[in-house]
Amino acid sequence: MNQRVMITAGGSGIGLVIAQSFIGNGAHVHICDVSERALADVAANYPQIAATHLNVTDEEAVRRWFDDAMSDLNGLDVLINNAGTKGPTGYVEDLKLDEWNACLSVCLDAQFLCARSAAPIMKSQRSGSIINMSSNAGLYGYGLRTPYAAAKWAVIGFTKSLAVELGPYNVRANAICPGSVEGARVEEVARAEAASRGISIEAVQHEYLQGQSIKRFVQPQEVADMCLFLASPASKMVTGQAIAVDGHTETFHIGN
Repeated sequence: MNQRVMITAGGSGIGLVIAQSFIGNGAHVHICDVSERALADVAANYPQIAATHLNVTDEEAVRRWFDDAMSDLNGLDVLINNAGTKGPTGYVEDLKLDEWNACLSVCLDAQFLCARSAAPIMKSQRSGSIINMSSNAGLYGYGLRTPYAAAKWAVIGFTKSLAVELGPYNVRANAICPGSVEGARVEEVARAEAASRGISIEAVQHEYLQGQSIKRFVQPQEVADMCLFLASPASKMVTGQAIAVDGHTETFHIGN
């Protein structure tokens, strides 16, 4: 595809699989990640991926990342706002404001900072695709995870509003809403919920899958494949959408 792509939190997990997928399709990829260890692994195993150590909630650092990437890429075809955090687990009356703010900062504010830098570049090109990572928690209420759900709902509103602003410039914005993606993150989430509710991790994971039509965890590659589609000419009239990759959520578990 020879596309120019920037991906936040691209050093491991879903982000790395997305980066690998774009590289495999001939793209030039710049990632950032807060983990120096993950970036060292990327440098060792994927030297063709440009990687920057970055906290995506740092306004000036994000600006510098875009400046550096543009000096190399000379344009931007795809921005994937993948960075996120699970946030705290607990009843709303037990949460602290700094926990709430920290979750929204990574899951929402960082997307604003990156989209703000990407928009003028893509508008000047009159082309581009912004892909924001939401969640099926952005489509349903999620007990014991109120900061996370609030952020992921906000991502969808932000995405749809970007689509309105950028559409006249032939720039698209879409949100992906993954279900429970296999890997360390979903295990961490299930462990925290199990501890909060006083039940086993296995019971929590069983509840996650029982609410789906396809009763298995999402594979990271399946999220990456949706990114490839939303970045491709095949989706040139797809914008302002919140697209679930979740095996079809029939009922969404609410912890209690």
